[in-house]
Amino acid sequence: MTNNHREENKGNILIVDDTPENLQVLSATLCDRGYKVRGVISGQMAIRAARSGSPDLILLDIKMPEMDGYEVCWQLKADPKTSEIPVIFISALDEVLDKLTAFQVGAVDYVTKPFHVAEVLARIEHQLTIQRLKKQLIDRNKELQEEIIERKKAEEAAAAASLAKSQFVANMSHELRTPLNAILGFTQVMSRDSSLGHENLENLRIINRSGQHLLELINDVLDLSKIEAGIIALDERSFDLYQLLDTLEEMFQIKAETKKMQLRFSVEANVPQYIKTDEKKLRVCLINLLGNALKFTPDGGSIWLRVSVESNQKQSAESESYPNYTSLEPLLILFEVEDTGIGIATAEIDTLFDAFVQTQSGRKAADGTGLGLTITKKYVQIMGGNIRAKSVVGEGSSFKFNIRVFAAISSEITVATLQRVIGLEADQPIYRILAVDDNPDNRLLLLKMLQPIGFEVREAENGYQAVELWESWQPHLIWLDTRMPVMDGFEAVQQIRYKEKQTQWQTVIIALTASTFEERKDEIIAAGCDDFVRKPFQEQILFDKMACYLGVRYLYQELPQLPVGALRRYCVKEKPDSFFGGLLAQMPQSWLQELYDAANDVNEELAIQLVDRIWESHPILAEALKDLLADYRLDKIMDLTQSSLK
Repeated sequence: MTNNHREENKGNILIVDDTPENLQVLSATLCDRGYKVRGVISGQMAIRAARSGSPDLILLDIKMPEMDGYEVCWQLKADPKTSEIPVIFISALDEVLDKLTAFQVGAVDYVTKPFHVAEVLARIEHQLTIQRLKKQLIDRNKELQEEIIERKKAEEAAAAASLAKSQFVANMSHELRTPLNAILGFTQVMSRDSSLGHENLENLRIINRSGQHLLELINDVLDLSKIEAGIIALDERSFDLYQLLDTLEEMFQIKAETKKMQLRFSVEANVPQYIKTDEKKLRVCLINLLGNALKFTPDGGSIWLRVSVESNQKQSAESESYPNYTSLEPLLILFEVEDTGIGIATAEIDTLFDAFVQTQSGRKAADGTGLGLTITKKYVQIMGGNIRAKSVVGEGSSFKFNIRVFAAISSEITVATLQRVIGLEADQPIYRILAVDDNPDNRLLLLKMLQPIGFEVREAENGYQAVELWESWQPHLIWLDTRMPVMDGFEAVQQIRYKEKQTQWQTVIIALTASTFEERKDEIIAAGCDDFVRKPFQEQILFDKMACYLGVRYLYQELPQLPVGALRRYCVKEKPDSFFGGLLAQMPQSWLQELYDAANDVNEELAIQLVDRIWESHPILAEALKDLLADYRLDKIMDLTQSSLK
């Protein structure tokens, strides 16, 4: 037992007592209990031993020649090397004052002679336990401090990375939105040309709509960090789903035709025309999936967009026949984009929706950032749904997602009055407008928008010129870019506001910024601007702002508009046999036989040619047959033509 205790070495004890017998008794007892003991007989020896040996605990007598225990303890506590060593006094002095003095000089405990061995051992073990716990606490605190330091470094690195990212996003936003401002602006200017034919006007509208879609995509890509931060909210509004699909089909149809691809949109009859969800996010999801399908489908392939109500959400027969029903219960609308493209390897499906991850096909295409599907998945989840994909290499891919929507009614859809400013009402002052922008295209755009209306417009390419023109010309309103060389917009507006205090002239200053960050608004207003407009802008926004701040009155031209609910072409039920019976009965038997043979041989190209042949003479029949061919209903065509041949 004794050997085991000694091998444990439970702690190093320094015993200080001028009586050798006391030293021997305590030393033998403690050694037997597994402690390593050293004994000294004077205060000076005790101080030297404590400094050199760093014991875990000191047992100290009070009454000693030359230097008593109080003085020894005081010197030990005054020395940084020994101040943390616990001291237990062992003394025959039993007065309260003696004990108070002991604790005042730094002792942690006091044992009165004659002592019981068990009591001394208990007090020693208690103090050593405290010391061990204290040491563990110190070590843990040290580790925590190191962790805090490392975490702080990581946070500083993350903050630096976040700042770099924000600066990059701001610069990218400006660089992308600035040319878009010119593209969208000049399409608006050109559409004013009365000499343009209908086809060219329609082409301009397509360019403008495509530019708007591009702008929305840019904004959504820039919002990715906000999505990851969980600060993108669901913006539910009522809108016309058919009109959205019609716009998307028009957007992608031209590119599909250039690749000789078949692009087919199909919507089941029970899908509501008017729904309430986040239209912007739904549009982005569909654009991403359709864009990928076009990108990765070879020339001559096919792409389908199918829209339906989830099977467990099917409505009654009455609602299936009329897609404008309303319900207080949410619906799950299913969207499927399928293509006959190059496909995706099974091993890549699991990482398909990860940020910045591209499939092998995507890397070969060297197009895109790998964010499209990530944004799509996050938006689908925000809209209360899920997305899944399946694909076979060499055969094609299918992406399906559902979203939670509410059916709406047409009266909930806001239709903006389509009108165009063509001039200024009579009996108004000649408004002086200053366009300040370092980009000549943007200045030219403002000139071409405002001068024909009747405004007097001058231009400046930096803030310094803007201040000079303000002093000499005193414009009523300044359209001011914020990022310019020589002097930026912020300094320019501050100088103008300062100079205004010395005159009676006040100018409305509206900032033009390509930044997408809402927080810039406070910075711009704080600098002295009255308002701000983001690039790219619609001309109507500029006119509305000038009317608001200057009281300008305009002359308008009313434009034709498509009424809500006019776009219903997707909701087409399969026509009954009786519809085809009478029309096919008018057709030559030879033509019917050819069409039957083509369908029987699954010769789709020949069937299309035969239908095209009757397009001018029998357009209603041709259109109906084209719908069947688009849905690959060759079996239906066989049945119909066979009945007519009989």
